[in-house]
Amino acid sequence: QVHLVESGGGLVQAGGSLRLSCAASGTIYSINPMGWYRQAPGKQRELVAMITNVDNTNYAESAKDRFTISRDNSKKTVYLQMNRLKPEDTGVYYCHLDRFGTPYWGQGTQVTISS
Repeated sequence: QVHLVESGGGLVQAGGSLRLSCAASGTIYSINPMGWYRQAPGKQRELVAMITNVDNTNYAESAKDRFTISRDNSKKTVYLQMNRLKPEDTGVYYCHLDRFGTPYWGQGTQVTISS
């Protein structure tokens, strides 16, 4: 069984930065994609960024040039560095893992950006 625990959310002013972390427990592999999704109030959950290994990343258009996803396979942890934050980045950020077709989700961490 795999469990994901996010941390690092909070309240920051527009233009600020946050770093989210997601630590996995259980057996996972570096080829298992891990990613971050965001759910804003009243909206569907959407992909923010995903990483399959060190060099293979994918970003939502809104996250490009501002966010960086990375992972430390030795710690089974994925990170999301978020810079130049905007109020529209507000939402609950969920960590996601695809373990050979089985999805796992964290409990979410709230990110609130004030204008």
